Amino acid sequence: MLDEATVRQLAAELHEAEQTRVQVRQLSQRFPDIQFQDSYRIQREWKRLKLAEGRRAVGRKIGLTSRAMQQVANMSEPDYGVLFDDMVIADGSTIAPDRFIQPWVEVELAFILKRELRGPDVTIFQVLEATDWVVPALEIIDARIQRIDPDSKAQRRIVDTIADNAANAGIVMGARPVRPDSLDLRWVGALLYKNGQIEETGLAAGVLNHPANGIAWLARKLSAWDEHLAAGEIVLAGSFTRIVAASSGDQFCADYGPLGSLNVRFG
Repeated sequence: MLDEATVRQLAAELHEAEQTRVQVRQLSQRFPDIQFQDSYRIQREWKRLKLAEGRRAVGRKIGLTSRAMQQVANMSEPDYGVLFDDMVIADGSTIAPDRFIQPWVEVELAFILKRELRGPDVTIFQVLEATDWVVPALEIIDARIQRIDPDSKAQRRIVDTIADNAANAGIVMGARPVRPDSLDLRWVGALLYKNGQIEETGLAAGVLNHPANGIAWLARKLSAWDEHLAAGEIVLAGSFTRIVAASSGDQFCADYGPLGSLNVRFG
């Protein structure tokens, strides 16, 4: 395991990379023996730095829950990160061109909790019972760590992504919120348009066969750290399409059919 001084140093590097928009080298190249637990320790230290600066944690995100995203990232299991108040972007917004380093867009569902979820045995039924609303969402992901190492040409590993707050950078919510028992969430579908062209389509069943399964997985994982999902938190269940790159001037629209649509523009 990495020592505490190294954990603090790497968290500070990621914090600076986000602010300066200059990526750091892959941690997996610098520390070949780095473990999942080390990466989550780095993530938690980075969270502490943000909270100390006045940021407020508003929820969690789950990544790599669909087969599509696991294939893109060459990874085989989900990860998770923290959502902060400054990551929430209003539907219809234009995003400043210097806000992100290498932004990509994902199509997801956000669960808004009315009751906490705690413990190593949380089930999908408990998730649905504890959920107040399910809301269409777009997640904007970014990379504070280099995706491809310039020397070895190696792709970043899941230990890199975890330390990088599971690549989370922004969240857009809107359209039509629904109660979790008002429809079969597996069959919620979306069309993702980029500049008027359909780039991706998908069904929410692509997330572990049901998007609520991701929330249950996260609650169980957090229990190992003596943490839990709290009432009022936003939880992004994971993308059910592949990521789509965003550049300055790009306009994105996610059409959720009966649940409405979301729009965001990169300025």
